[in-house]
Amino acid sequence: MPNKPNYQRALDEIIHTLEQKTASNSSGQDEAKTRAKAPRLLLHSCCAPCSSYVLEYLSDYFVITDFFYNPNIAPQEEYRYREEELKRLIREMHPKYEIAFVAGKYDPERFYETVRGLEHIREGGERCFACYRLRMEEAALLAAKGGYDYFTTTLTISPLKNAEKINEIGRELEVQYGVKHLPSDFKKRGGYLRSIELSKEHGLYRQDYCGCVFSKAEREREKRTRAQMESD
Repeated sequence: MPNKPNYQRALDEIIHTLEQKTASNSSGQDEAKTRAKAPRLLLHSCCAPCSSYVLEYLSDYFVITDFFYNPNIAPQEEYRYREEELKRLIREMHPKYEIAFVAGKYDPERFYETVRGLEHIREGGERCFACYRLRMEEAALLAAKGGYDYFTTTLTISPLKNAEKINEIGRELEVQYGVKHLPSDFKKRGGYLRSIELSKEHGLYRQDYCGCVFSKAEREREKRTRAQMESD
């Protein structure tokens, strides 16, 4: 049986190559010129807590545009709150390289159309895979139009998300849109634990469901089941 891909190692190798290239190109140059030569990354972000570690980590190597595009999130008040928390996090950070923020269109009907027929599949299955692709494809499209060097997503920081599927989708979109996908498994090397620490430091709102009405309903069922078991 073949070994599972090590996406963190793949990312390490890319960053090592970039560091060597930046060091050789920046010899004798001022900081502004060095910054101009740093690769540009279009980062899809799902929420502030998941983005915290990823932004802290990657902003040492990339000039990042943080793209908040999540039409799966419901209700709209929840969506806006998560968007504002992400913008606040970016304002409070002190990155080596610039982090810009771009908000995508909030279009929940596009999400519902994407997952039509998959509504009753449990969280973590094909419905979620379709949702990954919807959001990542919008990021890849924006990255291609904007001439970015790379695109990726914060989704792999969650222990509940399928990193192998996310990277598979990323590779497919790389071929389709002609912009490099940055491989990732951000929960590795203490990334997920660091995101919890940063969330506490910044006082970030940590939601207890992924974002869509289906994940919220599933979480509510789990809560009721636990409460019933504890009362028995």
